[in-house]
Amino acid sequence: MIKTIVSTELPIDERFRIRKNVIQHGKEGLRFCVVTGTHGDELEGQMVCYELAHIVGENSQKLNGTLEIYPALNPLGIDTIQRGIPNFDLDMNRIFPGDPNGTMAEQTAHAIVEDIKGADMVIDIHSSNLYLRETPQVRINVQDAEWLVPFAERLGMDFVWVHDAATVLEATLAHSLNATNTPCLVVEMGVGQRINHKMCHRLVKGILHLMQTMGLWQGTVETGWESSIICKGDHVTFLNAETSGVFLTELKCGINVMRGQVIGQIVDPLRGIVLSTVTSPVDGYLFTIRAYPIVYEGSLMARIYNR
Repeated sequence: MIKTIVSTELPIDERFRIRKNVIQHGKEGLRFCVVTGTHGDELEGQMVCYELAHIVGENSQKLNGTLEIYPALNPLGIDTIQRGIPNFDLDMNRIFPGDPNGTMAEQTAHAIVEDIKGADMVIDIHSSNLYLRETPQVRINVQDAEWLVPFAERLGMDFVWVHDAATVLEATLAHSLNATNTPCLVVEMGVGQRINHKMCHRLVKGILHLMQTMGLWQGTVETGWESSIICKGDHVTFLNAETSGVFLTELKCGINVMRGQVIGQIVDPLRGIVLSTVTSPVDGYLFTIRAYPIVYEGSLMARIYNR
């Protein structure tokens, strides 16, 4: 069943709508929400929503509760391939929990939180931006770690990054929902404006597995993945560019690296020289790597979990 949670009139006889797909069977008390499309240039969640809607919709008799799928919290951003809300120069994920008496964007954020809160679990799916590639991971505020990490481990992602409280933005959807005791896990993976099919299929399996362990899904789920790496924020090493140039690498994220191992090189195409070599200062797990090759001094090149 398709339901509209926000509908606002726009110029030239158009309407701004946010809709959800509600699939229900069995107990009404168990409710699982999947949300994405907060940033219009993050597209991995679109495939995940499609796969879930298809699998669960075709096998609704195996559902024991309610699955709600929100593919586009920022539909105008998705339509125009913009990260924020077009014409407002506004990041949708910086205005939660919103304001019922505020601007259109603030009213929209308020309506989203009011519609989702009270769910038994929320998965907030993000991709990275155009500049960085991320291994499939869950990000959690350290204040919520004891509560949420056990759920995150059931998703079967490579990595669970527990952020320090100081790095968590209170105006995000996840923070706003967790503040209402609605458990919300933020999943980040891939790179902006692209869809990695393998990562999406893996997250779909992880979501179904989590639903299964919560008693919402009675279907068969293929797992077979290794245990997630649990990381605290103070064990993450950030690698930043020492010079400006073109970053060349053959490495992908999601691998173990050794201290002194070459991550890539920053080169000068005009003079044909290597400006600097990016090496790992620690033994650890490479979970973020630069995807966009043009870099400037200080640009983030990689993140490594220092075991």
